Amino acid sequence: MSDANKYNPVAFEPKAYASHKNSINPEFKIAYDALEDEFATLRALLHARTQAGLTQAEVASRMGVSQPVLARIEASLGKQVHSPSLNTL
Repeated sequence: MSDANKYNPVAFEPKAYASHKNSINPEFKIAYDALEDEFATLRALLHARTQAGLTQAEVASRMGVSQPVLARIEASLGKQVHSPSLNTL
């Protein structure tokens, strides 16, 4: 494989990017801050699942989705890069 075809990912720090954009673009800040309700809801759902002692598979079955779908939803909590909409939930 030549150097031109070598995999070389671009570093990206979502929180730093959002912080920078928030400081220079008021419209971005409004849109970004509007997502907090969705992140808070996701945190509450994860907390409720763990407090109830339910597995992802059990909750997914009750939701009518597969366990990997629920895993992706919960994983979005840590990343806070993308979250499902409240409509999806």
